[in-house]
Amino acid sequence: MSPAPPSPTVEMPSSVTALGQARSSRPGMASSACCCSPAAVQRRLPILAWLPSYCLQWLKMDFIAGLSVGLTAIPQALAYAEVAGLPPQYGLYSAFVGCFVYFFLGTSRDVTLGPTAIMSLLVSFYTFHEPAYAVLLAFLSGCIQLTMGVLHLGEALPSCQGDALDLSISLFAFQGLSPCVSVSVFGQNLLGLQNISRQFFLQVYHTFLRIAETRVGDAVLGLVCMLLLLVLKLMRDHMPPVHPEMPLGVRLSHGLVWSATTARNALVVSFAALVAYSFEVTGYQPFILTGETAEGLPPVRTPPFSVTTANGTISFTEMVQDMGAGLAVVPLMGLLESVAVAKAFASQNNYRIDANQELLAIGLTNVLGSFVSAYPVTGSFGRTAVNSQSGVCTPAGGLVTGVLVLLSLDYLTSLFYYIPKSALAAVIIMAVAPLFDTKIFRTLWRVKRLDLLPLCVTFLLCFWEVQYGILAGALVSLLMLLHSAARPETKVSEGPVLVLQPASGLSFPAMEALREEILSRALEVSPPRCLVLECTHVCSIDYTVVLGLGELLQDFQKQGVTLVFVGLQVPVLRVLLSADLKGFQYFSTLEEAEKHLRQEPGAQPCNIREDTVPDHKVALLEA
Repeated sequence: MSPAPPSPTVEMPSSVTALGQARSSRPGMASSACCCSPAAVQRRLPILAWLPSYCLQWLKMDFIAGLSVGLTAIPQALAYAEVAGLPPQYGLYSAFVGCFVYFFLGTSRDVTLGPTAIMSLLVSFYTFHEPAYAVLLAFLSGCIQLTMGVLHLGEALPSCQGDALDLSISLFAFQGLSPCVSVSVFGQNLLGLQNISRQFFLQVYHTFLRIAETRVGDAVLGLVCMLLLLVLKLMRDHMPPVHPEMPLGVRLSHGLVWSATTARNALVVSFAALVAYSFEVTGYQPFILTGETAEGLPPVRTPPFSVTTANGTISFTEMVQDMGAGLAVVPLMGLLESVAVAKAFASQNNYRIDANQELLAIGLTNVLGSFVSAYPVTGSFGRTAVNSQSGVCTPAGGLVTGVLVLLSLDYLTSLFYYIPKSALAAVIIMAVAPLFDTKIFRTLWRVKRLDLLPLCVTFLLCFWEVQYGILAGALVSLLMLLHSAARPETKVSEGPVLVLQPASGLSFPAMEALREEILSRALEVSPPRCLVLECTHVCSIDYTVVLGLGELLQDFQKQGVTLVFVGLQVPVLRVLLSADLKGFQYFSTLEEAEKHLRQEPGAQPCNIREDTVPDHKVALLEA
């Protein structure tokens, strides 16, 4: 690694800063363009946006970043395979495919795809520690994710700053899963306890019940490794910036410390392996070791669509039934985690990503990964942070990471034998601990207390079963969204003319609440009052809303008063004109509507016949 840390002042030209912005046209507009046009090809191959401008300076920065991420990815891949309940080589098999796929298809310069703690825990739940199930789950998850990308469902995914559904799934689920991962590896690997239940409460119970069975060697080494990782991380976070005017010796020392703290996972695991090897030489081994790791690159073969066991052959249908809810939870969580990480770093570094393209990248990674025995992967927050902090300029940094993982598979697997599992447990715990942020509870209490409900539901139920926590949190959030959609906030202006303005769009859940509001304020009073429905914020309506508005117009006519519309946007106006509602009157401004309702001269309602709509409206309606 280069001794000098990357300069934080590297300027990103427009071609790279705009990485992920090639989708400047919306999906609906893209459909009208030729699929083979240069813009369409660039959207599907984001590499074309930055490769023509690639330069030597970017190569240097990408190489340093890729090397830094690779030294982090290798020990983490071994550790996450343990969490997934798979042999250690499967973690490495899962760590390199995403590096190469994302080089061509990724829209974020920071994101790295590979095994993560959360995804590994989910894999362990749904694949019963069987590699064949894990590989098939990767293939099926990739197919689902690819389908979502082809259908342009990326925009429907939550961002990192969205509504209740966003918070409960992409954030709160991680809050619930993080302690599960930590407790699992703490009991089984850090303390050396065996046969611990996978349910959180039972894990805690059995860990304390069997605390006397703790292997002292594993516990001591694991705690020492955690302490070393913490010290190195604090050193990395508090390093002062380097300046060109500093003496060469100071800059070299700064670069050496930066390199060591960035590659802390590899250093600590190597230290632990060296300690374990020293005990092995003496004939005494106080640690549980990783053991034999399959040597060489993985064979390229189709995913296992059936499994032969001592009791017979398990068919593809039976394997799918066995995985059950995992076929929904795993691809969904993979997408949410990856897109959330990509959007977070894109916002931090001032560029945009294409969520649909991210779906294609993660989906193709899982599909192709299943052909080299990989289990499901997603975007890693920790390694992406290392990538960003190392000054990566383009996704080309992933090529260095991928090559480093392949080299370790080919040449270093014999050395992995001596890595203590307690050291890998320390790596996992230190990687997962930052994901659990207790400050979120205080923040939500101050900002929006209702959002604590899906957080608590997800958090608590994840301790029982992961899938129950995720699904329950999503269900609670969905109910909250439906409630807010069914009870839209409306602004009411009392005066000579009653004006009611929906604060958000109208959809079928909201129509009944709007009807009740209008009836109570305009028709159920004595005498009945005319009403202006101000629709500036209504950008679309469905058939149920059209029927409801038609019924309201009839109710107003029966009472001998008038309901008029103001501020209708063109798509909404087009729908209402097509519906040919009896008594429909539309005004361009609120003043004209009020003059008409007060029977003042100088205002005429817009004719509902389309051939008499003003010329500029006709042009818009025909657009």
